[in-house]
Amino acid sequence: SRAGAGVVIVVGGGNIFRGIAMTARGMDRPVADHVGMLATVMNGLALQAGLRRAGVGSRVLSALAMPGVCEHYVRGRALSHLDKGRIVICVAGTGNPFFTTDTAAALRAGELDCDALLKGTQVDGVYDCDPKTNPQARRYDRLGYAQVLSQDLKVMDAAAIVLARDNAIPILVFSLRAPDGLIGVLKGEGKFTVVGETAA
Repeated sequence: SRAGAGVVIVVGGGNIFRGIAMTARGMDRPVADHVGMLATVMNGLALQAGLRRAGVGSRVLSALAMPGVCEHYVRGRALSHLDKGRIVICVAGTGNPFFTTDTAAALRAGELDCDALLKGTQVDGVYDCDPKTNPQARRYDRLGYAQVLSQDLKVMDAAAIVLARDNAIPILVFSLRAPDGLIGVLKGEGKFTVVGETAA
């Protein structure tokens, strides 16, 4: 990318369809999860179109084979695109029901030898409780994987945290609403929480 870093984006689909909500309303979980995966494909294609308009090369790779729509995710193909300076947009999660987008992100980070996993959220890091409802919420600058798991902090689901831990991939949690957003985090500036091997 122009920032000098290889970028892999794992796209969610919650703005279009929330499988958990539909499961609570009686939809079969595997079906709901597959519909959610299709929503991520729509978002990924829209993101690619936006990047193309900005003159940025990218490729959409799907965990579900969708010839004629986008490429099928294969590790070697993703690495080849990264070597050519393209942004890789991963869609359809892991391709399996019962796995979240967070888990897909941690899986792809491990497979593609990523140096870090960046999680963009609505807040500027990890808190001990919801800062939107509790103004006394404590923000962490740094946390250990074990601390996140033992305190059940809502960073990512447990499977994603364990995958990141087992592959020694730090997780940086930052706000998508911050002025510099992703670029600021890549430069080591702004507010974010690092989840890694040791706590502060």
